[in-house]
Amino acid sequence: MRTFLTGALALIAISAFAFAETKSGQTESVTINGKTITIKYSSPAVNGRVGKIFGKDGLISGDDHYPVWRAGANAATAFHTDADLTIDTLAVPKGDYTLFVNIANPAAWELIVNKQTGQSGLEYDVKQDLGRVKMTMAKPPAMVEQLKYTLTNAGGNKGKLALAWENVDASVPFTVK
Repeated sequence: MRTFLTGALALIAISAFAFAETKSGQTESVTINGKTITIKYSSPAVNGRVGKIFGKDGLISGDDHYPVWRAGANAATAFHTDADLTIDTLAVPKGDYTLFVNIANPAAWELIVNKQTGQSGLEYDVKQDLGRVKMTMAKPPAMVEQLKYTLTNAGGNKGKLALAWENVDASVPFTVK
């Protein structure tokens, strides 16, 4: 009986991983110099589609605004900052924004900070862009099943915003003013 239960639990665990779904309500935040920066997003899963997510024939290429991607799933990815920031070279006043990513060039993504908020992830208005900055591209040490944002304190008034999914890790530095 014990062997049966162990096998059943292993099968359930493998099934859960194989059929991973989008996780809504994900939050990532960091506090630097007493000011909090937060990203709220839904995290899609690769779900067996390795090599079929990005690119002109990939899953994301079906979005209406391709090559601009909502950088998440479901609702647009929300970004809040309690402080004025400089993301790479882009001045971002404290407040609420939406993040998108231009993935046209697989070797050089651009983070898009958009002033429109509260919209579906498929609603994108280029006229609402506050600006765009180049992201540093890397390959993660292992395939990333669920999209993951990280905000890290790099010391002093510096930080880093990164997103990783599938075989991509894209990041950009920021400074808290």
